[in-house]
Amino acid sequence: MQGTVATFEGDTGAGTAVLDDGTRVAFDAAAFAAGGLRHLRPGQRVRLDTDDRGRTTRVTLVTMG
Repeated sequence: MQGTVATFEGDTGAGTAVLDDGTRVAFDAAAFAAGGLRHLRPGQRVRLDTDDRGRTTRVTLVTMG
């Protein structure tokens, strides 16, 4: 799925993105690091891989969209 970065904390590597359907999802430092990225800016387009097996959607990978 694709979305737009809403927030990004460079110190922690965590942030949030808004999916194209308007849903806001959080990503943690592990998902950010898995994508090999160095930094993200609010408004930047990203691709998000997710794991939907639990009660909530968990972002597992953040890459350039």
